[in-house]
This record gives sequence, C-alpha cells and structure tokens, in this order.
Amino acid sequence: MTEDNFNTMRKMLVVPFLLFALAATAGAQSGSPLLLNAAGATFPYPIYSKWFDVYHTAHPNVQINYQSIGSGGGIRQLLAGTVDFGASDGPMTDDQLAQSKVKILHFPTVLGADVPSYNISGVTGELNFTQKALSGIYLGTITKWNDPEIAKANPGVNLPGEDIVVVHRSDGSGTTYIWTDFLSKASDDWKNKVGKGTSVNWPVGLGGKGNEGVSGLVKQTPNSIGYIELIYAVQNNIPYGKVQNADGKFVKADLAGVTAAAGSLKDMPEDFRVSITNAPGAKSYPISSFTWLLIPAQISDAAKRDAIKDFLKWMLADGQKFNEGLSYAQLPKTVIGKESKAISLIQ
Repeated sequence: MTEDNFNTMRKMLVVPFLLFALAATAGAQSGSPLLLNAAGATFPYPIYSKWFDVYHTAHPNVQINYQSIGSGGGIRQLLAGTVDFGASDGPMTDDQLAQSKVKILHFPTVLGADVPSYNISGVTGELNFTQKALSGIYLGTITKWNDPEIAKANPGVNLPGEDIVVVHRSDGSGTTYIWTDFLSKASDDWKNKVGKGTSVNWPVGLGGKGNEGVSGLVKQTPNSIGYIELIYAVQNNIPYGKVQNADGKFVKADLAGVTAAAGSLKDMPEDFRVSITNAPGAKSYPISSFTWLLIPAQISDAAKRDAIKDFLKWMLADGQKFNEGLSYAQLPKTVIGKESKAISLIQ
C-alpha cells in the first residue's frame, strides 16, 4: 500500500469517527432527562402529579415518575430498592425502618384529611358524627341509622331504622391508616381490638379498592357509609359529614380545620414522624394528617441525590403555592424551616 493510499484510508476512518463523537456529545447534552422513580400514597397523588409536572417544566433535565399504588406498596418498593424514594400517609414503623439497608428520612409534604361519606335513604342534609358513633359503626356495635348515638347529634333529622352498611378500603392504604389512627384515639375498644395500620382486620363491612371503589360502593348501596380523602370528595362533589373533635365541636373538613389541627402541634419531632389526628382546639378537624416523602439518607448516584435535594427545596418553597387549589393545606412555616435544614442530611 502506498503512503498516499494509507493517508486516504486514514481520513476515511477518522472523519466518520469524529462525526460519531460529535453526535454522541450532542446527544448527551440534549438527551433524555434524568429519571427518578417513586411510588406510594394515593392520598397526595393529585398534588404530587401537579408538582412533578411543574417541576419538570422548570427543570427539563429531571423527570419524576410516580406510581400511585398506596402507602404500603410504596414502603415495600422503597425497602426492596426498586424506587429512588417512596411516599406514605403514615410514618414508617420502627420495624419497617430496621428493615432498610440505609437510614430513611421522613419529609412532610402537605396536609390533608379523611371524611365520612354516606348514602342514607330520605336524608339529604349534612350529618354530625360523634367519635363514639363512628367508632361504634366501624366496630359493628352501632348497626341502625336511628341509633340514639347518631340521633342525638342530629336533632330534627328523620333518620331511618335501616341497617348501616359499612364500607372500607380493601387495599393497603394510607387513607385507612389515618382513619384507623383516629379511631384508635376515639375508642379504647377500637385501639385494643383492631388498632391502626394501612391494613387492619375489619370487624364489619364491605371492601372497595381505592377511593373510587369506596365511593362507588357508597353511591350504589342505600344506607351505607365509607371514608374517603377530602380532595376526592371535593373533586367529585361527594357529600360528607362533620366530625366531633377533641373539644367536642362538630367540624367539617376544610383547609382551615386541617391547618388548625397542624397548628396545635407544639413540637415537631426530629424525625418528623408525628400524628395530628384528634388534635386539640375548637377549630381542629380531627381526621387530619401530614403525608410524607420517604427519602434514603445515602444516595450513591450523585446526579439523583442532587436532583432529589433540589426538588425538596422547591417543594417547600414554590410547591406549597399549589396546595390550596387542590384542597391540601400548606405546611406550617415552622415545619418548613425544620425540613429545609434536614435536607442536608441526604448524603
């Protein structure tokens, strides 16, 4: 081979290689965004969906894929290491935290509430529910709609003597955790016989999957009652009743009542695992709760770690502005300040 032929062949090989290298570099710069996978609670899904969309618009290089599968599922996937972070309406238990290979941090995101929805023949007005009535209905000890415990809280309402059909969640659910956490505080019998959790052994009732399943059963079943998330009731125009709080006042779930419940918290624990059901205060709605993102304290992928920390900072600032439009209450400023400092724990 002559030197001229060799040089010609070398140019033929080098030029395509350079073009390939330039194309690869351009692709890396303008390629697919960093993907973060998360899963868990359905309770905050409307606001999470909004947040992740808005954040991606402002940060096109980061995309968050969230599976709304329930708090129990989110915790299981987090412990299995199949997601980058989880979400739950109930804080992880000590046993669950002990199962994790790395420390898990809890970050409160928004405040929400559970509400009692009902379908009672001949009753169209807004009912009042005492704590004893709700716990008795779900224990199966109060079985008729005209039971004295219900009637005394609703003077002038013509309650039928029909059997109460109880509806609950069939799937593991943070909504159930909040409901049973409240019932455990409202009734010693409930606390000792059933307890709280994302899934419990229900004494009575029919099971429906998700808020859709519970509300669907209530709609189609005369004389039934079920618990659903406030945002779901509001968005779907589903009627719900007032609930007696720790001060004996009947309060309808709304942003003010949820905010009042959070405001009663005098000292947020360092790990943010706290319950605000049955909070004191005349204006507090008693079935209120924080919901949490569950973030590993050690994240080996630096790009993912930085993206998660940046999202948390955005969520605590700009993200809170979207809450009230979706019937979630904003976090108290004291909680936001404490969380902002806790972000530095993610290494």
